[in-house]
Amino acid sequence: MKKQAINIVWLKRDLRSQDHEPLLKAEQAGISYRIIYLLEPSLLEYPDTSLRHLQFIYHSILALNKTLAPFNRSVDVYYGEAVAVFKFLKESFDIKSVFSYRESGTQITWKRDKEINSFCKEHQIYWQESQRDGILRGIKNRNTWNQKWHETMHTPLIENKYSVSEEKKREHHFLIPEKLETQLKDYPKPYQPAGEQNAWRYLKSFTTRRGFNYQNHISKPSESRISCSRLSPYLAWGNMSIKQAFQFIGTHPNGTKNSRAFSAMLTRLHWHCHFIQKFEVECSYETECINKGYERLSHNKNEDFLKAWKTGATGYPLIDACMRAVENTGWINFRMRAMLVSFLAFNLDQDWREGAYHLAIQFLDYEPGIHYPQFQMQAGTTGVNTVRLYNPVKNSQEHDPDGIFIKKWIPELANVPIANIHEPWKMTVLEQSFCGVKIGEDYPLPIVDLQESARIARDKIWGHRKHPAVQNEKKRILNTHVNRSQNDLH
Repeated sequence: MKKQAINIVWLKRDLRSQDHEPLLKAEQAGISYRIIYLLEPSLLEYPDTSLRHLQFIYHSILALNKTLAPFNRSVDVYYGEAVAVFKFLKESFDIKSVFSYRESGTQITWKRDKEINSFCKEHQIYWQESQRDGILRGIKNRNTWNQKWHETMHTPLIENKYSVSEEKKREHHFLIPEKLETQLKDYPKPYQPAGEQNAWRYLKSFTTRRGFNYQNHISKPSESRISCSRLSPYLAWGNMSIKQAFQFIGTHPNGTKNSRAFSAMLTRLHWHCHFIQKFEVECSYETECINKGYERLSHNKNEDFLKAWKTGATGYPLIDACMRAVENTGWINFRMRAMLVSFLAFNLDQDWREGAYHLAIQFLDYEPGIHYPQFQMQAGTTGVNTVRLYNPVKNSQEHDPDGIFIKKWIPELANVPIANIHEPWKMTVLEQSFCGVKIGEDYPLPIVDLQESARIARDKIWGHRKHPAVQNEKKRILNTHVNRSQNDLH
């Protein structure tokens, strides 16, 4: 019996219905197509994946299916390895083409894509990968990248339209395990709600009101939760494209009176892609120091330090509040993220790799192409960027002066006066008794001396920057990742 000819749209980090080139190409091809998403056990078990990511994905797909329902279309979710699923689909259908976006993913997804590429070639299936968000594949340097990115951002948005499918849903054995599906359905309220409609709700509220204080509040742990765009999870999982956000903000009438805030947001959309482009060119960012000279820098792994850092029990209130906040909500602002990495790498003198996966699974907006290059930049292993040691006491005094954020996430310190909230260990025993907290029992003493650990870190990191291996790698990195004409060192 002759198999039905179909095309496949393979969704990855592009869970939306609009400005979607693979879905457009599937409609234009003129034959039936199926939309699939793969929950691959090997990826689910990978150390960068957490339940919160999967819950966001699952509910994004539910939202997308509501949009597609009037056209008798939906996303078929398969729980299985990619090659096994594609073999099953090949047995059932005559697959002509596969449409998807390129993925600037981790090493395991790159290996998976190479296996699928071989499968498609073996079976004469045309796999067309569309360019994602201005990220270019195969470039050797960045000399023209900025120009091409801006050209991409100003091309028209794709207005996807859908034909009504006459296909019936096919049964398959790649079912999500019942226990996992129950967990996926139970979406925690503290997380930002998933889906395309929510992405637009956040974008519109940012441009209508929330974003007016963007520049003033961007570094503040409490105020940033309102004034920042909060688009990051929607961009990370593709509920919205960078181009959609860029054009909406760039043409919004409120931009005239709020040009400083809106321009800053547009710049950060550019940085978003700038870092993913770094990762696209060198995915070794995930597991190796991008400047190989820093592999010579030794660290003594301290399990007690790592546990305290991960659980928000370092004795430094802002560090601990940030760790508890991100564990509970999946989000903290950029400056606080940088501070957490700085504290881990410099004050605790731990290898950046000891914390990279931990924060990856905490961030609801985890995007590999941003996460690992940023992590290394803040950990001082590039040899290119300025090394920044973020003093958590100074940062809490400047950005959480009344301790509002600290007290929200560290209830043990709720009754500590503002004068002591940033350095509670300096309180006398009598002062502690008045506050109902014993430092060292109810809340830990600092696990390291801030000034001494910073001094040691400066000597160690600054001294190593002069190493010939670091300097040689610095030249390579500048040639590969920097637009030399614009001296772009981000």
